[in-house]
Amino acid sequence: MNAPSWAVPALGAVLDRVKVTAAETGDHFPLFADPDSGTWTTTRRGSWAGGFWAGLLWLRARYTGDPMDRRVARACTDRLVGWARADTAARGLIFWYGTLPASGEPGIAAIRERAARACLDAYDDELGLVPWGSAFGGPRLLARADGVPGLVPLLATVNARAAESHLRRHLELCLGRRPFRWAWRHDRGEGWTACADPPSGWSRGRAWLLLGVAEGSRLLGATELATAAEALRPVSLVPPADESSASGPRDTSAAAITATALLGLGHRGRAATVLEELVRSHMTGDGRLLDGCYDLGSGVAPRHELIWGDFFLAYALAALTGLVDVRAPGGSV
Repeated sequence: MNAPSWAVPALGAVLDRVKVTAAETGDHFPLFADPDSGTWTTTRRGSWAGGFWAGLLWLRARYTGDPMDRRVARACTDRLVGWARADTAARGLIFWYGTLPASGEPGIAAIRERAARACLDAYDDELGLVPWGSAFGGPRLLARADGVPGLVPLLATVNARAAESHLRRHLELCLGRRPFRWAWRHDRGEGWTACADPPSGWSRGRAWLLLGVAEGSRLLGATELATAAEALRPVSLVPPADESSASGPRDTSAAAITATALLGLGHRGRAATVLEELVRSHMTGDGRLLDGCYDLGSGVAPRHELIWGDFFLAYALAALTGLVDVRAPGGSV
């Protein structure tokens, strides 16, 4: 596979950064890093973002072929196993991306299957989806755009019907009216109500759902797929964190997610354009993807390095350079 000249050194820099991060964070999970010092804010158990750190460690292990890197990645993945029992659709984020670059590794398929069956147990026939859940507080019966990526392919490994229904219901809700709404609350007997948070301009809502569409493309008809992909087209290469505030902070993590989705949809040229912009304008020489916005509304990490931004940048670069095949079933390597 012919890769752009800038892509191979960029992937190397991002994966070298993984080694530095591992030394700094130890047995904690990195979440976001200060744009000036590079120091990470971490979580002990990983929260919803823990799988991205495990996935980065597996990408580094694949890249280096070092048995020690493989052991570190496996130890991190093992620390996530308890999340299979958590009541949250974010198990898709945790277990799909935490195991995606580890396909073929001993024991990984069993971890993924256990998580997939736990998610299937949480599938609600009346709602036609796996609810967002109660693990992080708030109403349990939510449908959120970030509950689609990862969960659709994870569910599809054990029940394609449930995976298809989960995807279609989220598309019906999130794209059913304008402005788009990325979260919906269900009340038994009263139906669905749009939530104000996250706001309609949330850039990752568009990116997350586009990734879910790419991962679930085999479950959709050609017309549905084209319609959803067109509706979710990003507003710019690196979109503002809130589309209603074009002069505000950008969100490079949304762009990296989008690039991965575009690769999954077969749009290699468009994905490469996004990735080149990220590498040339937002990535430091030591492999840090800056200008990611965690939560604009609360002011948390509005211009930072985000662990999921790093993961999707690394994964998309790995796909662009041939280290992984983003369009293969299960994301094989």
